[in-house]
Parts: sequence; structure tokens; C-alpha cells
Amino acid sequence: MNKELPKVYEPQQVEERIYAMWEQGGCFNGDPDPAKKPFSIVMPPPNVTGQLHMGHAMDCTLQDILTRFKRMQGYSTLWVPGTDHAGIATQIKVEEELRTKEGLTRYDLGREKFLQRVWKWKETYGGRIVAQQKKMGVSCDWSRARFTMDEGCSKAVRETFCELYDKGLIYKGSRIINWCPHCVTALSDAEVEYVDKPGHLWHIRYPLSDGSGDLVVATTRPETMMGDTGVAVNPEDERFQHLVGKTCILPIMNRELPIVADDYVELGFGTGAVKMTPAHDPNDFEVGQRHHLEMIRCIGDDGRINENGGPYHGMDRYECRKQIVKDLEEQGYLVKTEAYNHNVGTCYRCHNDVEPLISAQWFVKMEPLAKEALRVVRDGEVKFVPERFSKTYINWMENVHDWCISRQLWWGHQIPAWYCDDCGHINVSREDPTACAKCGSTHLTRDSDVLDTWFSSALWPFSTLGWPDKTGDLDFYYPTSVMVTGYDIIFFWVARMIFSGCEQMKEIPFHTVLIHGLVRDDKGRKMSKSLGNGIDPLEIAEKYGADALRFNLITGNSPGNDMRFYTEKCEAMRNFANKVWNASRFVMMNLTIDQYRLPAAEELAAEDKWVLSKLNTLVRDVTENLDVYEIGVASAKVYDFLWDTYCDWYIELTKTRLNGEDTGGSLAAQNVLCYVLVELLKLLHPFMPFITEEIFQALPRQAGGAETRFLMTSRWPEYQQSLCFPAEEAAIEAVMDTIKAIRARRSEMNVPPSRKAEVLLVTASPEIYTQGLHFIQRLAYASEISFAEAAPTDLSGQVTVVTHNATVYMPLSELVDIQAELERIAKEREKAENGLRLVEQKLSNEKFVSRAPEAVVNAEKEKAAKYRELIVKLEESAKAMQA
Repeated sequence: MNKELPKVYEPQQVEERIYAMWEQGGCFNGDPDPAKKPFSIVMPPPNVTGQLHMGHAMDCTLQDILTRFKRMQGYSTLWVPGTDHAGIATQIKVEEELRTKEGLTRYDLGREKFLQRVWKWKETYGGRIVAQQKKMGVSCDWSRARFTMDEGCSKAVRETFCELYDKGLIYKGSRIINWCPHCVTALSDAEVEYVDKPGHLWHIRYPLSDGSGDLVVATTRPETMMGDTGVAVNPEDERFQHLVGKTCILPIMNRELPIVADDYVELGFGTGAVKMTPAHDPNDFEVGQRHHLEMIRCIGDDGRINENGGPYHGMDRYECRKQIVKDLEEQGYLVKTEAYNHNVGTCYRCHNDVEPLISAQWFVKMEPLAKEALRVVRDGEVKFVPERFSKTYINWMENVHDWCISRQLWWGHQIPAWYCDDCGHINVSREDPTACAKCGSTHLTRDSDVLDTWFSSALWPFSTLGWPDKTGDLDFYYPTSVMVTGYDIIFFWVARMIFSGCEQMKEIPFHTVLIHGLVRDDKGRKMSKSLGNGIDPLEIAEKYGADALRFNLITGNSPGNDMRFYTEKCEAMRNFANKVWNASRFVMMNLTIDQYRLPAAEELAAEDKWVLSKLNTLVRDVTENLDVYEIGVASAKVYDFLWDTYCDWYIELTKTRLNGEDTGGSLAAQNVLCYVLVELLKLLHPFMPFITEEIFQALPRQAGGAETRFLMTSRWPEYQQSLCFPAEEAAIEAVMDTIKAIRARRSEMNVPPSRKAEVLLVTASPEIYTQGLHFIQRLAYASEISFAEAAPTDLSGQVTVVTHNATVYMPLSELVDIQAELERIAKEREKAENGLRLVEQKLSNEKFVSRAPEAVVNAEKEKAAKYRELIVKLEESAKAMQA
């Protein structure tokens, strides 16, 4: 016999127990089953530095919904969890802890001991986010949890680096890169955020070497002047054609600079002459390469002016800017200064200004890799949901630069390159070399840099499945099915996974990219520590239950769009959970059966066929919605059906049979109630897994059905033609419309349920009401019901209610005590007239109208208008009653 549910649902007492039950039952295990279709997701690996935030909670919830849905549909599902070593972010955290607690730097410890500290940090904090994810109900296969620096992933990273190097797709060279002086490392283009900042445009005079005049250049960065090695003009600019090939003098440094002609200089823009600083600007670098200009770097890794900066050596770059402008003005070189807003590159981690500078780094050649990565998206092999994000991806890929992959950090995958101390040859190897491949020397020094953290996460869809080894998981589950991620890392991660999969696996990494937006606060602001508006999802889950939080995150949300998080909405979702719980308790308290079965069609009452037909449509719609990732739409449909169709209507419609003496009718009602409830729990399960599983565990099982211990492994409902009952569905809908219309009219008139009235239904289709007359009588508080084909000739004293299929007439005298009601209306009218009189007196007072604030006067006018409107309504009500 089924067990009884407690009176109140307490998620805090249920969720941990249910999750442990799933884990012990092996429900999350993903094992290749050739008899089933594969469905696989690799989790975007959260950083080991952090803890779960609302973005993670949204991300995990969406992935879990899809995984649970496909698992119940009978797919062989695998959801691989994992964490990311997050190079810069983790190293900064450990360095901060070292500095604040011990007053030490990483250099005090040395590389080996510092890395021991970072691994210790990872062990301490890496597991924290896993525990938090479990509280959210995620159904990953934890036995397959991966870390971007575990042995298998490290092997994949090294194999990829060596493969790309051998193909000439990875190279080391001196190029302009983005450098963060605060993090003291190179950054890729994707790690630079551009911010519009106010600045200045300084016009500076560069004297011609022959004394015949000068050139005026304009710059926003005078602190790089010491690195100038030329001045460029457009070859078509007639003003400067006679100067090409001559030289000018660099102010303050008094160094001669060649004047070159190059199409890079836009004709007619600015002064027409542009200073060239090849070591500090990517465009100047290209011009410098074409004209063999000298490379002089004047800003060091720490953001200070280096030994090439002459009198400014040792100054901070912005301190130097102020001083050099002052010196230029004093020495007569500054022509004018203009206010100028421009985009400044900032570090995505620390938000300090990035410095473009020339540096010897490792790069991935992107042009050859971008071709296939563009094709697979253009041809629809990889689909973005929403589709508009494919344009974002394509635009970036078409304009991609070579990827700088080396980072001046200690934490990360150390680059597998060794320099020969004797001949200088670079040895790149899958195994640590003992001798130089070129000269045989044993004096080798390993490159101290590590790889960009995105290099390892770019391999995530296949490294987590065992690549470069050949594994059963890789054969069965790759390409993965869907990648769920935010639009903010399309460039960082999605693009790199696609070209890495195409290059290393010769196959796309996933079929679909489901893009979600950011979770913002209730004012639409991005959640951040600086604003203090972050909301801890675990606190919300603890207070309202994980199911309520999950439902809040997905309802009203559509792919690709940001959502506002309202804590109040969690209360509404908790109320919904309680509604489902209480409805389930009611059903179970009225069950006398140990098993349920769906009765044959001839045993079903009209209301049974109605709810089954409606449920059948719901199953089809929700399945279709989930198949196209309309998760918010699907959840809303399940919510509406459970709250309205099942709880508020169907349960109410069965009460007569449940409490009646007809045993057959009672058993049919019990079986249908139970059947529909279980099917609804299945539909709700991916969204609210805990409460649905807890209720399911207490319910009877289906007679003759496939035995299932857990709801989460039971079969997803399917649309069945045999459960379509359009005639009964239309009939009960008509009955419900009539009940709702009558109740609404009675409510307007403040008629209590205890006061019953005759109901006359005027309709051309009385037959559709016959099966539901007892519902109208009971739920619309009718003393008796009759039918007619035409309206009564005398409508005086009748209350009229119009529905889709009928017009309802009720005697007013049976609804209200007319004399008492007329007295009540008269008193209310007198009160309104007195109120109007006082307001009109105030408004006729000239002093009040002229001296009172406009808002106060307008408020009194509105009050007068409302009184007049109320008096008219009361007059109409009294007139109708006296008719």
C-alpha cells in the first residue's frame, strides 16, 4: 500500500536524501548502450577558484533539464562534469593569500613549492563547487569528473600542441600582443574588453631635419613617443609627397625618423601624418615590417618606462604621459590639445588598461583553422540556438587574428618546448627530451611559460572522453549533442572548441550550441561584488528549495536573452510546489487502490476523457518545446496544466464520484487521478526533480507497467492517438466556461455560495451540457437548470451571462435580497455624494486652487471624478433592480 505524504513539504529534509538515493541507485551513470541513441553533454567547467553563482545555477539547470528529459526518453545519456584550473584567476587567488597571510611572493617560494600550494588550494576549494552543484540537483556522472590539468587532459593538451607545431600551425615569434601590466602576462584578443574612456588628442610638432618646416602628428598616447621610429603619410597626399624619403626629428629624444609613404594612413584624416611606434601598436608594427623600421620598446612588463625612455626611465606609463605633455608644451612642440573619447583595451580579469607591446610569444595560426570552423556553422552542421548568435560567431571568425597562447604564469600546462643552450634549437616533444634533436647537446632549458587556460578547455568535448586514446566513450558519445553556455564566452570558448574539434577530431565537437543570457538583478544590472547585488543561489535554495530556484531561473526565460532575478518569484514557485504537494496528498488520501491502471474508454466519464485528452496535447507540446530548446515555454505549460487543469478543475470534478456510492465510478476516478498525476510528475520532473521524485516514491505503481524504482529513470510520456477525445473535451470546456462565467458574475454582485439560483441555459447545442449538468449545479451554485432555444420574452429582473456556446439567465430576486440591496446602495450613494460635495467645495475655493501644489489639486480632481463615476454605477444598479 502507498505511504502517506506529510502535511507540509519540507525541501530541506527531502532534497539531500533524494539525491543520495539517486547516487546510490546509479541513476547518473552514463554507459554506452548500442541499443540506444546517444545523448551527451560536457559541462562548461567552472573555475576551481569560485563558488556557484546565479550564472552557474542557470547553466546547470538548463543542462540538467535536457539530460533528464533525454534520459527519460530512453537515450543513453552521459553528462560529464568537471572543473577548470583557470590559470590567471587561480594563481592570483593563491598569490593574494600568500601575500596577506605570510607576506611572501611566489618568487620567495620558487616555482615547485608555489605549485604545491596551488594544488593544495585546488584540493581544498575544487570540491566546494561540486557539493554546491549537487544541491542544485544536477544529474552528472560524477564517476567521470574531469579536471583540465588531470593526467588525461594534460596528455590531450600536449598531443594537440605537438600536432599543431609539427604542422606549422603553432609558432613562436615577436609580435604585438596584449599585455596586462597588473597580471604581468600576455592576453589573447578575446581576453581584452574595450571600454569607452575620456582622453585627449595631443597635436605635436616634429621638425624636419633640414630645417624647412615641420610635420604635425596627433596621438592619444604620447608616453610611447620614445619608441617612435618613423612618420608615415599617404602616398597620394600631395602635401607630403616631396617629404617622402626625408627625415624629421623626434622631440625630446632628438632622434632622426624616416618619413615613409604607406596606404595605411587614411587620406584626408587628421593632420595627414602619423607617428609610427612599431613596438607598441599592431598597425604600426605592420607598417614597420613593410618599411623595415626599427623596433624600440619603451614600456616594460610592469607598465613602467624602460631604459629606452631617456629622461622618463622608471616612471609609471601614466605619470610619464603627464610629464611628457608638460615638457612638450614648455619646449614649444605641443600645438594643441583636444578632448577625445576613445576605446581603451582593458584586462578582462583585473580591468586595468592593457598595453599593446612587442613580445616573443607562442601563437596559433588561425587562418587555416578558421576555414573549416566557419564552414561547419555556415552549413548548419553546428547550429546556434538562437540562430542570431551564428552571425556573431561568423563575424568574429572571419576577422580572427593569430591566437597568442603563451602566458607568463606558473600555474597551468607548461609549454612542452625545450631550448638548446648550445645551438638554440627549439625542441617540441610529446615526451620530455634528454638531448637536442639537432645537435645532441644535453643542455636543455624548458620554456617557463604556460598555455592560455582556454587552450585546454578548447579540447574539453573530446579530452574528457579519453582522446588522444581511442575509447568506447569517444566512439559512442562524440560528437556531443549540445553545448549549453552564455553568449559572453562565444569567442573565448565556443569558437575554440569548434576549430579544435574540426582539426584534432576531423569532426564537429557538438551539434547544437544553446546560448543563454546573463542573470541580472531585479533592476537589470549585472550581478557583481563591486555593486554588492550578487545573490547566492544556495541561500535561495536553502530558503525556498532547489526546485523553486530552478523553476524561477527558467520560467519566462528564452534562449539568448538576459533575465532579471526576482526573489519574490521564488516564493511563487515554492507556492506552486506546495500546490502540487497538497494536490498529491489529496489524491493519495482518496485512494483505495494499491496499483493504478488506465480504465478502458467505455469506463471513463466525460471529465476523465477531457483531462486525458488535454494531457495528451500537453505531452505532445512539451516534448516538441523541449526538442527545440524552448525550455521556458515548456515549463510554463506544465505549470499552467498542473495548477489550473488538474488541481483547480479535474480534482474538483472527481469529488462527487470519489465520495459517491458507485464503486465503479469511484475506482475509475481514482485510477485516472493517479495516472494523470504520475504522467504530470514525469513532465515536471526535469524542471523540479526533488519534489516530483518524493511524491512518486509514495504513489502506487502502474499495473502491468514497466517496473521502475525511480521517477527519473521512468519512461517519458508519449502522445497517443487513443487518448484523443475531442467531443468530450469540447463539452467539458463548455461546461467549465459556463461555471466560470456564472461564478464571476456572482462574485461581482457579492452573492455568497450559500445562495442558490435557478439557471436557464439558452443554447442551440443543449446536448453538450447534459454530461456536465451536475457540475454546473454544484460548482455554479444552481438550484435547478433548464434549457431553452430562445431568450425569455420578459427579461426584467433577470441577470444575463454570456458564454461561447450559451447565454445564461438567472432571476435577480434569487441572487440578492432586493430591498436590502437597494437600502445598501442608497447608503453607499449618500456616502459618495457627501464625499463629492466636500471635494467640490475644496475645488471651488480659489485660494486652494491657486496656492496648493498642482499635484495636490489634480489629485482632488481625480477624487471628484471617481465619486461621480461611482454614483452613476450605483444609480444603474438600483435602476436594474427596480426594473
